[in-house]
Amino acid sequence: MTVLTHRRVSDTAVALEQLMASARSAGVTLRFDPEESEKHRLQAGPGIETDAEMRADVELCVVLGGDGTILRALQRYAGTGVPVFAVNFGEIGFLATVEPEELQDGIRRAFEGDFELLKLPAIKLNTPAGEATAINDVAIHRKVGERVAELAYTLDGEEVGSVRCDGLVVATPAGSTGYNLANGGPVMAWGVEGLVVSFIAPHSLTARTLVVAPGDPLEIHNRSREPLDVSVDGRPLCEIPAGGKIKARFADDVGTIAQLPDSSFYRRLREKFGRLAR
Repeated sequence: MTVLTHRRVSDTAVALEQLMASARSAGVTLRFDPEESEKHRLQAGPGIETDAEMRADVELCVVLGGDGTILRALQRYAGTGVPVFAVNFGEIGFLATVEPEELQDGIRRAFEGDFELLKLPAIKLNTPAGEATAINDVAIHRKVGERVAELAYTLDGEEVGSVRCDGLVVATPAGSTGYNLANGGPVMAWGVEGLVVSFIAPHSLTARTLVVAPGDPLEIHNRSREPLDVSVDGRPLCEIPAGGKIKARFADDVGTIAQLPDSSFYRRLREKFGRLAR
């Protein structure tokens, strides 16, 4: 099993010790890449492989971290079918399998395979930096100190809108509860096929979010005078030059997360964000 952890070592130190102790007792081998090995100053031993190459033939990826770390794991194992079993050490942890107070039972269930698999779609991108994959979202935004951006987007070859704004977000259903939700975009339940396009601080009274059908190719055009920044799953990727564009399309069954049998999207939504109406 591969292990990935939060960037703050102190947050996960105790949990990591518990994970390694449980792995030794269960006869499970945990694999740590060079970054994780150095971060936690780990030594190889029974059930512990350090400086290990990331491989796609592992049974599980165990994550101790928040949504950023979980997304990193999903990115690494995109398209492999390796499930990500995550213990939430972040602020929200919408993609997490269990909470920290459930750690001991969660580790047991992970080792026993007592979970269900949920396939997540993604956004496949063609950008000036090459091809990329987003599990949650793609954010295009103006540079700090530069003028308001002007972004246009086309679907299936037809221009749908052109908006002066600070930026634009394209999100999957899993990512619809992130940046898109902060933009006032709709929440899309897991299982819905399609993407949602929402604007960051639009300078318009008529700009509206749009849910895009899964088979419709999307192009986003930079009609600004300056280049714009592109981030994928919260990490900087590239720039779109003035007059440039990126292409995006829906891709099904790219990421795999582990969830407990009694879990559901709507329960997660209520627990993480509260009731939608009172």
